[in-house]
Amino acid sequence: MDYKRVLLKLSGESLMGEQQYGIDSETLKSYCEDIVDIVKKKIQLSIVIGGGNIFRGMQGAAKGFDRVQGDYMGMLATVINSMAIQAELEKQGVKVKLLSGLNIDPIAETSSGRKAKHYMEEGYVVIIGGGTGNPFFTTDTASALRAIEIEADILLKGTRVDGVYSADPEKDPSATKYTTLTFDEAYSKNLSIMDLTAFTLCKENNMPILVFDMNKKSNLLKVIEDSSIGTLVSN
Repeated sequence: MDYKRVLLKLSGESLMGEQQYGIDSETLKSYCEDIVDIVKKKIQLSIVIGGGNIFRGMQGAAKGFDRVQGDYMGMLATVINSMAIQAELEKQGVKVKLLSGLNIDPIAETSSGRKAKHYMEEGYVVIIGGGTGNPFFTTDTASALRAIEIEADILLKGTRVDGVYSADPEKDPSATKYTTLTFDEAYSKNLSIMDLTAFTLCKENNMPILVFDMNKKSNLLKVIEDSSIGTLVSN
């Protein structure tokens, strides 16, 4: 598939590497090296990353935090991760613009689809932190929203496994991998790919999702060139 513009969704936990918390510098460097490979292919790229390696709003609420306050703390965690990716990509010679769903000048510009598209057309990688800017929405939903806003060809969801399986492959060795799925099939099989709000946004706006293993070196470029490496979910 010849993708011209993609949105890459990464989990915050993935940046921990072997640590229990925070950002592992070697993992960050490795991820950014793979992102640079995409940039060299002249593919327009936006990135959304979660904040679970620092703080999760839902976990905070479970421990007694006010849910709204907790969600805003989670959004700020995504900004920290976004700044880390920005710094490493710039260190590797890539032009980057950091946008945010939250108004946090001078750290980041306020996000808009038009602005993101303009920057990508100018050759920048655009990182969009701060979630949707609203509580009660996950970074999965933020990534779906941003992918639709920037008119991406596809949403790439980088995970710890190499696609979508019939069951959790880390717990069930007999789980089988799907190469392709429709949104309706994923619904009917009750497969956990993204949260329901994000998934419905993608289905209703005809935004395909490609789930792949981001932890395998150079897999990001490979999955761009061969979607069968992961699982493609579409209408």
